[in-house]
Amino acid sequence: MDNDDLRRGKPTCHKAFGEAIAILAGDALQTRAFEVLSGLDCPPASTVQIIGLIANAVGTVDGMIGGQVMDIESEHAKPTPELVEAIHRAKTGALIRVSVVAGGVYAGATADDVARLDLFGRKAGLAFQIVDDVLDMTVDSAHLGKTAGKDLATEKATWPAVFGIEQSQRDAASLIEEAFAALAPYGSRAEGLKSVARYLVERKN
Repeated sequence: MDNDDLRRGKPTCHKAFGEAIAILAGDALQTRAFEVLSGLDCPPASTVQIIGLIANAVGTVDGMIGGQVMDIESEHAKPTPELVEAIHRAKTGALIRVSVVAGGVYAGATADDVARLDLFGRKAGLAFQIVDDVLDMTVDSAHLGKTAGKDLATEKATWPAVFGIEQSQRDAASLIEEAFAALAPYGSRAEGLKSVARYLVERKN
């Protein structure tokens, strides 16, 4: 969607194979995802719930596609805190959140568990995107694996554009602490999720 030439240090799909094949590959991967989900080894009610959660996180106004639309439409406009948070929570944040919640549902989570996992996912997902914005401004293309500085060049609505780099780093760290607090009732059983959250804010690319 950002029309970049690189991802993970390699040519993006539309550069390597052309725009038509890139679009079709994206369509095929999305439909394949729901085919895989339909065969989950868990109670049918849980399978249906997981499919609904993921469809919502991918395709709605508050999901990835809605966030991407806001992101595109906000280019070259002055970003506001409300706009940036809405984009981040709806775009990558929604996918991270639903990954956490769907895993809980698969494992038989109660309604209280789901609420805690949802809060953790929301906090960690927003932290991830804030860090992504910071990395775009502070790491070169070779280390980042994609074209550095592209957010600034296209005047994207980003967290650093509103709050600056240092405040963005503090906000990401604070969000991770809040995410950890949501998992407090689970004690050491939550260490796996916590380690993922730490990686989200400590990564360098």
